[in-house]
Amino acid sequence: MAIDETIAFRPVRIAVLTVSDTRTLADDRSGDRLVERLTSAGHALAERGIVRDDVEVIVSRLHAWIDDPEVDVILTTGGTGVTGRDITPEALARVWDKEIPGFGELFRWLSYQTIGTSTIQSRATAGVARGTYIFALPGSTGAVTDAWDGILASQLDIRHKPCNFVELMPRLMER
Repeated sequence: MAIDETIAFRPVRIAVLTVSDTRTLADDRSGDRLVERLTSAGHALAERGIVRDDVEVIVSRLHAWIDDPEVDVILTTGGTGVTGRDITPEALARVWDKEIPGFGELFRWLSYQTIGTSTIQSRATAGVARGTYIFALPGSTGAVTDAWDGILASQLDIRHKPCNFVELMPRLMER
């Protein structure tokens, strides 16, 4: 698994959505971490927002960004646990066309290296909706760091071999 330096880097436009009843832009450390990581990698922050833990509100924001041609990827943080208010995976399931089950599996494997069996409480997930990738990450800074550094940094880099999500973007709407 390597970066093919003969291929030009292609930035993608990424929206970051924090799902929380309590966080604001002033104290959203996980959202800040994602923005820092994606911009440092050379990608563009398409938009950023915070919504409360409400399925209808999350679904509405996801639909708006999915339909926005200036958004290629949506990263959500928060709401992936098992408590009653954790409903981000349910919201994603209402909008995606295809689930990417390997993302959650790989995330939990990577997270296990850091937090051990506590990773079982994460319902991190991903999917594709009308040509837009959506990744639901837990709300901790450690979790978003694990997800970005361990999975997304390479899969959102067209130079990553043997394959990556970016090279598939032109074909996501095929029928």
